Amino acid sequence: MAGIGGGGMQGYVCTPHEKQSGSLIENWKKSDNVIDIYFVTATFSDESVPYFPNKANHYTLASFSDMTGILDDIKSYNMDRLSFMFSFSSPLFERSGDKLNYVSLYFTKYTNGDLALSDLANAIARREKVKKASLAQMQLLASEQPKFTFPYSKNLVILEVEGESTHQTDQKYCERTRRDVARKGIALNNLVSFSILEKLK
Repeated sequence: MAGIGGGGMQGYVCTPHEKQSGSLIENWKKSDNVIDIYFVTATFSDESVPYFPNKANHYTLASFSDMTGILDDIKSYNMDRLSFMFSFSSPLFERSGDKLNYVSLYFTKYTNGDLALSDLANAIARREKVKKASLAQMQLLASEQPKFTFPYSKNLVILEVEGESTHQTDQKYCERTRRDVARKGIALNNLVSFSILEKLK
């Protein structure tokens, strides 16, 4: 757990949807720290699969305002499978939106200078369905850590997309966004995408 400070850090936590989930979700529904809870289906990219051997297909995705309490919650529920925590390190931009439909995570293989980051923010901001983009770091929460450590866990970009369309359309939209960014010379690689099936809170 070393390397990421707690206090006041916002982000998402993603826990497998399994037997213990029900009471955890009920707990989070009552928590002031948990902002939104979604039931999602996850699609991992081929490149990321070897790093997450016991991944699930369905997850509970919750956004939180402070990481510390969430870590305690997950420890106390003792989930069998891997949970992920994505903490925002820096927002790129945010605009108001109605309905979150899709959350897509990418990683970059290099750390960017500020100039590249403003290019990245500008390229993504042109895509009107992306309601929020943030730089983030990933932490894995598991009873035993996977054999291979994912090397780019501090270089993540999270896109939050709103839409009324199908998840396939959202996925294509994110892929076009990724290509737009690539044309600016910033290579983003897909890590995992979450299609929102139901909003639970």
